[in-house]
Amino acid sequence: MHELPVTQSILKIALDHAEKANAKKVLGLNIVMGELATMVDDSIQFYWDIIAQGTIAENAVLRFRRVPAELQCLSCSEKYHPADGELACLKCGSVNVKIIAGEEFFLESIDV
Repeated sequence: MHELPVTQSILKIALDHAEKANAKKVLGLNIVMGELATMVDDSIQFYWDIIAQGTIAENAVLRFRRVPAELQCLSCSEKYHPADGELACLKCGSVNVKIIAGEEFFLESIDV
């Protein structure tokens, strides 16, 4: 359910930018989501279809670009993409890792 306030924020951003550009219609939005982000694109789309009704963003296409997760082992410095939810380092087995990519969630661009 945390997708509703996020979707409301995306709509507000889109409408604000469209107004500043004197746009008559928002055609699409490009959203970047990391593999480890807790957002669900189907839920965002569901809420979008409801809250965008009656606005210039109604029927805008939401396009989601997924960023794969990338981790770095803090023990051996190995960079890797985790497989099947396994976070342990593929080289040394350490779980002392940091996330380099995959938690992103942002609105990349708006098509008007």
